[in-house]
Amino acid sequence: MATKSDLTLPVSISAGIHIGVIVVLALGIDFSEKPKPQPQASAPAVQAVVIDQRKVAEHVEKLKAQKREAERKEKARQDNADKRVRDARKEREREQAQIKKLEKQRKQKEIETKNANDAAKAAKLKQKQENEKAVKAEADRKQKDKERKASEDAARKAADKRKAEEAKAKKAEDERKRKAEAERKRKAEEQARREQEQMMQDALAAEQVALSQTRNKQVTSEVQRYTSMIRATIQRNLVVDESMRGKSCKVFIRLANDGFVTASRILDGDSVVCRATKAAINKAGRLPVSNEPDVYNKLKEINLTVQPEFD
Repeated sequence: MATKSDLTLPVSISAGIHIGVIVVLALGIDFSEKPKPQPQASAPAVQAVVIDQRKVAEHVEKLKAQKREAERKEKARQDNADKRVRDARKEREREQAQIKKLEKQRKQKEIETKNANDAAKAAKLKQKQENEKAVKAEADRKQKDKERKASEDAARKAADKRKAEEAKAKKAEDERKRKAEAERKRKAEEQARREQEQMMQDALAAEQVALSQTRNKQVTSEVQRYTSMIRATIQRNLVVDESMRGKSCKVFIRLANDGFVTASRILDGDSVVCRATKAAINKAGRLPVSNEPDVYNKLKEINLTVQPEFD
């Protein structure tokens, strides 16, 4: 928008100037010279010419003023542009100065970092040297202590040699007594240990016997209980009559671990009772057994005597 405004004003001034020139040429007026005497004319005509010349002069002055204004604005625009250029140059110079400052700071930082690293290395080297000196000093001290102790030991050994020789015989006797006492104690402790181990073994064996007896009693009790249950199951399925009274049948039965009868065989007894017993076993098909292996092992093959029961 500012560019369009800047162009409109010069164009308007130029157009105004051209119009003024055309008017001047049309009227044939020369503003650089004084008006020449004209032939006498009528008063209205002279008055018209004077008015026209004044208007033209006013218009020309107006055009000159517009031109001056345009030139002033152009100069102001140019001054503003120059100012922007100068400001931009100053900004670039400021930025360059800032860049130089930052670069200087970076280099200074690098120098400081390098100096710090060098100082750290120097301090580390100094510490290492001091540590080495300390180690060496400690080694020298230990060596001197060792030499001093060796000298003291030598003196003490020389002083103790006589006492050692005097005590040698007594020491030998004491050592003999000590060894004899130690051997006696060792034998006594060994005997006590063997007796204690024997007592523990005897107690453990007794405990095992007691546990075994208890378990055997439990197994026997369970076997008797399940034998009674098997006999009762057969009795429930046994078809009896009066001819069986007082008679019995001995039968062999083999059971699976779930109680299923895998085999049955008559061993001895009344034939009528045995046939009824065999039929009762087959009818039952499955007899009571225990889930405990010890009890089942005693029940999986049993010889059972069946005697009919009467109310």
